[in-house]
Amino acid sequence: MTTEPLLVAKGIEVTYGGGGLFGGPGHKVLHGVDLTIRRGETIGIVGESGSGKTTFGRALLRLVDVSAGEIKFDGVDITHLPDQKMRPLRKRMQMIFQDPMASLNPRHSIRRILVEPMLFHGVASDARDAEVRATRILDRFKLPKIVLDRNPHELSGGQRQRVGIARAALLEPDFVLADEIVSGLDVSTQAQALNLLKDLSRDLGLAMAFISHDLSVIRAVCDRVCVLRFGRVVEEGPCDEVFANPKSNYTRALLDAIPLPEIDPEWLEREALVDETQ
Repeated sequence: MTTEPLLVAKGIEVTYGGGGLFGGPGHKVLHGVDLTIRRGETIGIVGESGSGKTTFGRALLRLVDVSAGEIKFDGVDITHLPDQKMRPLRKRMQMIFQDPMASLNPRHSIRRILVEPMLFHGVASDARDAEVRATRILDRFKLPKIVLDRNPHELSGGQRQRVGIARAALLEPDFVLADEIVSGLDVSTQAQALNLLKDLSRDLGLAMAFISHDLSVIRAVCDRVCVLRFGRVVEEGPCDEVFANPKSNYTRALLDAIPLPEIDPEWLEREALVDETQ
């Protein structure tokens, strides 16, 4: 990890609704949120349901418009950058969704799902090169080549999630947002997905934002944590410090509500050895 910031958000506000025929004020979800993410750093974004963490993550990727504030990516102000100028940056900013069944086109084969983005963004020189790259990453993710000929519904939940991670990784991004990607998976499948992300972060020097309600997962994989409540940051800092000595009453209440077990530093590696066969 370097000290150079890759993504800087200052004073971010997001308001849904409002305006229109009756000129209502709308519903403000984020209230002046600041966050800096450095290259090679993984930051956790946590908070209870309705805290604004998913909206904030999508705002960082310009998937929702901000009503106030500024977002800079690699020194470029992207806050209101037109779509045409945002397009070249899209491959550098990827998202892994919570539900791969909703994010993987059910009518497309895994081959098409993996190959088309590489060709569109110019990562692969041609279809053959793209397929070689797709096959290589499937092997790395312990998925057989036959997966290329299957559709998403023919895969297990863990396999679909690995395909979602592979699709993002194949574009060689600089920043990845992972939104509740291990929610609902069993422990060994969670460990496989988390280990893949840790390996990718290390090998590619990725900056990552990891949205999760599971504080144990955040503590296991993240360098820093940002705690949101009602669209405001109530605490931010290194995971070890925040979890050991929370300064906010809200953070303390979260920890009391979901006590953190003693972390076995080898649990990810041990569980990941249990290969998914279904």
